[in-house]
Parts: sequence; structure tokens; C-alpha cells
Amino acid sequence: MSRLRDSRGVRKPSTIEFHPYSGSLVARNRSKQGFTLVEMLIVVSIVAALLGILAPAIGGAIATARGFRCQMSMRSVAFDFQMFADESLHGDRGDDHGRSDFRLETFQESQYGVDEFWRWGDDTEVHLPDAAGNDPMRCPSVREPLTLRRNLACSNGAIGPPQSVSYGFNIRLDRAEIIDSRGRPRAVAVRLRPMLLVNGQVPLLFDVDGVRAFETGVSPLYAGPSLDSQGPFAGDRYWFPALRHGGRLNVAFIDGHVASTARPLEEAGWRWDYQPVP
Repeated sequence: MSRLRDSRGVRKPSTIEFHPYSGSLVARNRSKQGFTLVEMLIVVSIVAALLGILAPAIGGAIATARGFRCQMSMRSVAFDFQMFADESLHGDRGDDHGRSDFRLETFQESQYGVDEFWRWGDDTEVHLPDAAGNDPMRCPSVREPLTLRRNLACSNGAIGPPQSVSYGFNIRLDRAEIIDSRGRPRAVAVRLRPMLLVNGQVPLLFDVDGVRAFETGVSPLYAGPSLDSQGPFAGDRYWFPALRHGGRLNVAFIDGHVASTARPLEEAGWRWDYQPVP
């Protein structure tokens, strides 16, 4: 084996040696080689396994965040309702201006910004979210765009398509079932008064499934269980809750609080049966 000397005359090993069997020169300090195909496959399989373990946790965290944002949105609506219903604190009541009572539809239109509350100038329709990011009455788990139309009431097609609607208001706060003079069950329009606010456990709005409402042939803007109805609300025709937050439903109440449940009709104290006197 040959030897080299440094500046002081000290010999040091050469980086080249003679291979006695092949008669060739072999580099001792060979460059490191890259991953082999087998090593790459092992790395990929490990990463895939980790993703499989983490994916449910990540998905659950995202679902929880959306559920929380949905609750915040509902809480804001419920707070606005308390202000709207209060005799001394309410602002513009639109077509119900100057009255001591109001229709639930009027409040609903104030939230969406439609009919007499139109917010988009001369535009005849607007798609939400709009250019400024405004997207009222939206659950973050509902991604489909919503279209608002000018000079129309909620009940006349101001909001659509129904599949894109996130929240439904308690139908019994809009219409009450009565038995008429001929003994027939009917649903009649009701007006809401400030005294309604003492009924804190009455649901105001909740997550609804707009697709199911559309398939049933009804508007998702108002919803509620049939309970023991023998009239227009019978057969759960207006009951299409959306348990889209990990199998749970968000519900906002008259007193402003928001709750989450997997069994909305089994919760103690929830007044689904309440309806104002027509």
C-alpha cells in the first residue's frame, strides 16, 4: 500500500488502495448512496400508517371547531332576537315598525338582510358569501352558496335554494295550531310580544337539513316536530333536524343560550310544544 507524507514528513494513509484480487483501484471514501426502493416503500408505509392514526383526530378537531363556530353564529342570532323583541331596546322593525308585536318572519328578514332590510343597494340578487365576505345565518358545515333576492319576503322566495339553508326557526313561533269553530285543526299566523322572552327554554332556531326539506316539498326556513299534532304539523312533515356536528344538533333558545344534543326531543325542559296565543 502506498503512503503519502504531509508537510511535516509524516506519512498518512492514501485514499486509494490496490485490491489484490481484482487488480483494480477502489475508492475508500465512496459517496453515500440514496434510499433504495425498499427503503422508500418502508418510509411511505410508515407515513401512511401515521396518517391513518391521526386522520380521525384531525377530522374530529375540525368538526369540533365548526360546531363551535356554528354555536357562535346561533348565539349572535339569539342575542339579536332578544333585542328585537324588547319593547325599549329594539331598533328597526321594518314593516312592523311602531307596533308592540311583530312577526317572526320580520326578524328573520332582518337577519338575512332581505325585503325591507335589503343591504345590497341596487343589486337584484346576491350570492353568499358576498364579495365582502358577509354570510349571515350560516353554519360552517354547510358549504353550498346561498342566493338572496331583492323585494321578496322570506316566505315568497327571497332565500334559496332550500338545500343551502343552514338554520330553521321554530315553526310554532310563526304559526300556531288551533281547532277552528268547526272542529278542524288549522295553522294560523301568530305575532310575537316582549313577554315571550320569559320563556327561556323555548327553542328559537336550530340546524336543519335543507335537502330533506326540499325532498319533502316544504321550506326549511321554519321547522319543528309534530309532537301530538293531528293537523298541519302531523307526520313530522316539518321536522328535518341536521345532526351534522359529530351526530349532534345545535339549538339556540329564546333566552340566548345554545345547546348541543343528539336527542333533541328527549331533553328535559325543552319547550318544543310552546306556541304563542294567536
